[in-house]
Amino acid sequence: MSLDDTIETVLQKVLQRIRPTEEERAFVEGLMRELEGIARDTIESLDLDVKPYFVGSLAKDTYLAGDHDVDLFLAFPLDTPLEELRERGLELGRAIAERLDSHEVAYAEHPYVRATYRGVKVDLVPCYDVKSWRDVRTAVDRSILHTKWVLDNLRGKNDEVRLLKRFLKGINAYGSEIYVRGFSGYLAEILVIRYGSFLKVLESADFMLRQKVIDPGNWLKREHETAMKTVGREAEADRPLIVIDPVDPRRNVAANLSWEKYGIFYFKSTQFLENPSEEFFFPMNRKIDNYLSELRRKGTHLVALLFEAPELVDDVLLPQLERSARGFERALSREGFNVLGWNVGRKSGKAFIMLEVDRRERERVTIKPGPEFFTERGRDFYLKNERVWLVGKRLFAEKNVKDDIVEVIAELLEKNQVATGKSIRENIRNAEITLDYVPKDLEDEAYLFLSREKWNLKG
Repeated sequence: MSLDDTIETVLQKVLQRIRPTEEERAFVEGLMRELEGIARDTIESLDLDVKPYFVGSLAKDTYLAGDHDVDLFLAFPLDTPLEELRERGLELGRAIAERLDSHEVAYAEHPYVRATYRGVKVDLVPCYDVKSWRDVRTAVDRSILHTKWVLDNLRGKNDEVRLLKRFLKGINAYGSEIYVRGFSGYLAEILVIRYGSFLKVLESADFMLRQKVIDPGNWLKREHETAMKTVGREAEADRPLIVIDPVDPRRNVAANLSWEKYGIFYFKSTQFLENPSEEFFFPMNRKIDNYLSELRRKGTHLVALLFEAPELVDDVLLPQLERSARGFERALSREGFNVLGWNVGRKSGKAFIMLEVDRRERERVTIKPGPEFFTERGRDFYLKNERVWLVGKRLFAEKNVKDDIVEVIAELLEKNQVATGKSIRENIRNAEITLDYVPKDLEDEAYLFLSREKWNLKG
């Protein structure tokens, strides 16, 4: 069998698993009709001038089998004051959700209602009824325009989008959330529309990176000055891709895409085209070994900080954990330890920061440079230190330091000398600090981190 035939066989097998069945489609379409009817009845009962719009992958028919999350946007007139939109939008969302199965209030740029109905998640999001990018007032307003643009331009390539989405999920590069920083569903749709198919997107991985700017809406001609401001800003921020939003020249659709996630896509695209397999779409579980064996193999040590995870969504918590891990990396470096890598996350209600370090102890004595001997600070230095000597006009002293890394971290936290996430600072100060040990439910995570299998491009 030729390589092309093998690729085609693999893609057909994958499509059988990710393409919604006719029965599933009927369920989704019936669900959306019911929700629209409930929304319209509720809007009428509250005497509001609001239009319901379905957005997202269900509305565009680019959803994967089994993935039925509904995004129902409640569009208010443009002359509605923002505070009124927030208040009435939340009131309307709650009123609709009262007729569903369960609900809660969630928060993004403004409050919205997250509900469930017939086993499906339903987000009820207030927005403005925008007709063009010039009308956009809030971050969510563009979703209506995104859905319309995709529906106008997809032209039957729905399954190609499904393949790309599933591929990105399989290689762990899907999702534009700040803690993922991968490809969004909308970006996947744009790339398929721009390049024509799933395979052509993969074949263009290197070209896209070198081309840098993708402009499917032709904004560089239509709104040159605005589009160039976007290009300049995003180029300065060193994004791997600049995809000018086809509905808004001010926005880079790939703004949240990290170099790491694009790099994964870059390598995995080549690997698939050379050696196609369903495992790219549906990876097998990675082999897990013992993390203590990995430490012995490498001769390194593992420090873990474990603490109660605050009630924060992952979009907020994980960036704060990452900021804190970088803070420990810098602080320990100043103290003479080399941090070889870090890992963060949340598990079983606990947040964790893992640090791989080169050693568990450091020298007991260091040489401490001081000020010039004839200054006021020089006098203080002379009085505070036991062994003091001069080199030229500068004072020097021996400094006794704690040698155990756990004690060093505890002292750094006590003296507030680690830059940590603001919302988790107190939690970290009260963290349990372990050395070369993690609880049982983190053993697999520790191995994947220490072995780098968590990020291994060849895995």
